Amino acid sequence: MSAVPRSEKPAGRFRRMLDRLSTSQEDLHSAELEEDSQAAGCSRICDCDDRQVVKVTGTLRTVTLRPRAGVPALEAELFDGTAPLDVVWLGRRSIVGIEPGRRLIASGRISMSHGRRVLFNPKYELRPLGQE
Repeated sequence: MSAVPRSEKPAGRFRRMLDRLSTSQEDLHSAELEEDSQAAGCSRICDCDDRQVVKVTGTLRTVTLRPRAGVPALEAELFDGTAPLDVVWLGRRSIVGIEPGRRLIASGRISMSHGRRVLFNPKYELRPLGQE
């Protein structure tokens, strides 16, 4: 019978509790978003490349109205725990349900703009409020 090294033993309930207490709220929230993304069968934003068709999920951190070339554009930052993604709806001043703190699933083709990932006019699905 060989002894299992201490570092390879599964963490017990007490160890998990200590880890949660010593981890920041932001780290816990990011980990929760990553788990949610994986459970929904979505890609992690940090793994998305330019011109790739993706399906991602996360929480909207900011929502702003920012005109582009004289056309209204509703911009939101989607965060899945790994990286931010700018989601832009051209020609829209507002969309019911698109607000900070709301979770959603978005799909479309990623593009890069000024070093940031952007998803223009995505198909999207608002997550039920009870899951937030």
